[in-house]
Amino acid sequence: MPEKSRAHIFVSGLVQGVFYRAETRERAKKLGLFGWVRNLADGRVEVLVEGEKSKIEKLIEWLNQGPQLAQVEKVEVEWEDYKGEFDDFEIKY
Repeated sequence: MPEKSRAHIFVSGLVQGVFYRAETRERAKKLGLFGWVRNLADGRVEVLVEGEKSKIEKLIEWLNQGPQLAQVEKVEVEWEDYKGEFDDFEIKY
């Protein structure tokens, strides 16, 4: 059985206003992941995601690139214990 995990991720760089959140949601949904993504006041994007660890790792790989117009400088990942508290992946405002 695949290992379930949870990751709290902060992405720095030019990552707001470039469809970063919308594409993150699409990628997460395609991978079967759950959680949310939101912009922070300091210009970073925050992601909280749960699901199979290997699929979260695939999302993190993509987060390091982002959509075409993004300029990702840093991706910080904090692994946490899986809680199973989400049933969708959404953009938080």
